[in-house]
Amino acid sequence: MMDKAKFIVAVKAEIEKLEHTIIMYKNMTNPIAPDNAIGRVSRMDAINNKSVIDAALREAEQRYKKLVLVLEKVNDAGFGICRNCKQPIPEGRLMIRPESVLCVRCAF
Repeated sequence: MMDKAKFIVAVKAEIEKLEHTIIMYKNMTNPIAPDNAIGRVSRMDAINNKSVIDAALREAEQRYKKLVLVLEKVNDAGFGICRNCKQPIPEGRLMIRPESVLCVRCAF
């Protein structure tokens, strides 16, 4: 049986970490001004880096939304039960990936 209080604390800590990460990524994804005298190669590198950071930002925002949803559903009767095989998802998996809805066996 999983300690839900410990689980909730861990999820809230992860959400807080993601909030800071999202703010950092948003600050790093400002548009590259064409009049900025950084050189053509450097500008292309900056544009490429912006694309990578944009992708990381989207991933962080998606995980944030999933974790908020986890907090809303943690007290539901079906929480922690694999949607496919209906067996309990191991506590270790839920602590690492709280948004998991499948056990390891069904996820692969």
